[in-house]
Amino acid sequence: MKLLILGATGPTGRHVVDLALRSGDSVTTFVRNPAALGDLADKVTVVNGDATSHRDVLAGAAGHDAIVSALGRSTSVRADELFTRSSAAVIDAAKEAGISRLVWLSSFGVGHTLDWSSTTQKAIYRTLLRSIYADKDIADERIRSSGLDWTVVYPTRLTHGPAKGAYKAGDRLPMKGNPTISRADVAAFMHQAAHDSEWIHRSPVITD
Repeated sequence: MKLLILGATGPTGRHVVDLALRSGDSVTTFVRNPAALGDLADKVTVVNGDATSHRDVLAGAAGHDAIVSALGRSTSVRADELFTRSSAAVIDAAKEAGISRLVWLSSFGVGHTLDWSSTTQKAIYRTLLRSIYADKDIADERIRSSGLDWTVVYPTRLTHGPAKGAYKAGDRLPMKGNPTISRADVAAFMHQAAHDSEWIHRSPVITD
């Protein structure tokens, strides 16, 4: 499968790239800073660009079977419209390039998933993460209305732990406390979702 991976140098995206290469996929990484790929640069096709630019994403999208977006802000809680702007660019580029499959990383607590959050989670989502979650909510709804074969993934709090290979995934998972899931497991779920039809037009919640 030919995959275009956005956010490939991020902590989750790097796991997606590694999994895709191990499974024999043809991988194109879409990155702002190609040097951040390190030893991966010789194993993938590298496209340098801005994920909020339709022109840049389109330049990297042609000829691919699916787009997997692991875009995120690991060092800031400010949204700066990253997700609304990138979702618009990705949707338009996918349509123009003839790509129907899109797997998009969001966060548990965004949009309708807030209703299933625990008291502890709600306190975090409505304060510290309020701005970035509002931006993600707009982007997620735009993707669901895009007409693409989308999957919007809602992981609970992300960790840097190793993959466990066993986690819960469902259309609705009420929470207790502040559960977590490793980025490695999230990447495995997203990679598998891109290869089959089980989660098309669904918004799975995933957690340990």
